[in-house]
Amino acid sequence: MNSSLVHKTLVVQLQAGDTDRFPVLAHLSYDAADPFAVTVVFSHDGRVLARWRLDREMLAAGLARPVGVGDVRLRPVSQGVWGELRIELFGDVRPDGGRHHAVVFAWAPAIAAFLRETHAVVEPGREEVRVDDFLAEILASG
Repeated sequence: MNSSLVHKTLVVQLQAGDTDRFPVLAHLSYDAADPFAVTVVFSHDGRVLARWRLDREMLAAGLARPVGVGDVRLRPVSQGVWGELRIELFGDVRPDGGRHHAVVFAWAPAIAAFLRETHAVVEPGREEVRVDDFLAEILASG
């Protein structure tokens, strides 16, 4: 196994409407080659529902306090004895002018454990951006 990669699959709760929740899988991955990002792929019954790239530092901050003002908003919530991370995701604009919107609840200790594993790969504050690689990627896609 490559020690620069971290993967974890969690069962999370997708909130449909105002009250109903149903379980979906969240496949979290971290790659030291992209040290600031965590990729989350949500799936249900073998189908990919959505793929999001989240800021690792923001994900960690969301366990302690509300963060985010754009497409991704995170905040800790208590559900009885459970500590959860509320993940609010805003997608593309719909034909009616509204935006696709999903709310996911993840067990906070599982997210914290995943982040600890990523910190063992690349410590917070020790991330490096390979500017030359980044520029080459931008120029190649242009």
